[in-house]
Amino acid sequence: MESLTINKNSLSSNSNIIGDSLKEFLDRKVEEYNQPSFIENDPVSIPHMFARKQDIEIAGFFAAILAWGNRTTIINKCKELMKMMDDEPYEFIISHNQKDLKPLLQFKHRTFNSTDLLYFIEVLRFQYTDKKNLKTFKEPTLESAFLVELDPADDSIEDGLNGFYHRFFSLEHVPNRTKKHIASPQKKSSCKRLNMFLRWMVRKDDKGVDFGIWENIKPSQLICPVDLHVARVARRFGLISRKQTDWLAALELTSHLKRLDANDPAKYDFALFGLGVMERF
Repeated sequence: MESLTINKNSLSSNSNIIGDSLKEFLDRKVEEYNQPSFIENDPVSIPHMFARKQDIEIAGFFAAILAWGNRTTIINKCKELMKMMDDEPYEFIISHNQKDLKPLLQFKHRTFNSTDLLYFIEVLRFQYTDKKNLKTFKEPTLESAFLVELDPADDSIEDGLNGFYHRFFSLEHVPNRTKKHIASPQKKSSCKRLNMFLRWMVRKDDKGVDFGIWENIKPSQLICPVDLHVARVARRFGLISRKQTDWLAALELTSHLKRLDANDPAKYDFALFGLGVMERF
């Protein structure tokens, strides 16, 4: 493991500088893990099965929401779900009938069950067929659901995430149990899975991992996804001081990462995740 000399005092929230040694190290790790070879064994492989924008959005959304536990299991369950949708998730969402939904009653991943899945499908159909969105956007997109409460001038996606939560659960009949599967800053969650999904949809580069198919959310507004692995590495570098791995911890981490790259702080997710999961740093 590469040795680092990092003055943790220079990483405090009152500092205007993060040491060059840390930036250089994390930049190298971003280059190492932000590669096509990363895709195969990661949930991001699920949206990479598709070419159509709406299929990518839906497959990516489910892959992110189901992304807890063993990664191999996550990928297999997502492939199972896509198969249940005839590997055409967008057409399934907007065109299914009651008979088409019957096989989905057998789907389960950890605490996500068929009740949750059927509501997700219902609200996605609402999103993609809402005529109000079609007046604003050239084509149906899930992106608009994150723009309901987001101001283009906002520093972060926080209001966008809260707005998405409100819209997602705006239908008349919402299973109470399903609400636990969509996080929001207002519930103090780090929103790891939604932030990961947003990274996939928003970030633009030439590496081939993230898609960059959304135009109305800026990469600078993204919040770095934080799970226990990322948080452990970030605390080791002094990038998180909070004991809780919550929304404030995600904001704290991202504020430090913006000093490394103000326009694209979420790219460091590759470095921190790679160090935490691949290298057990």
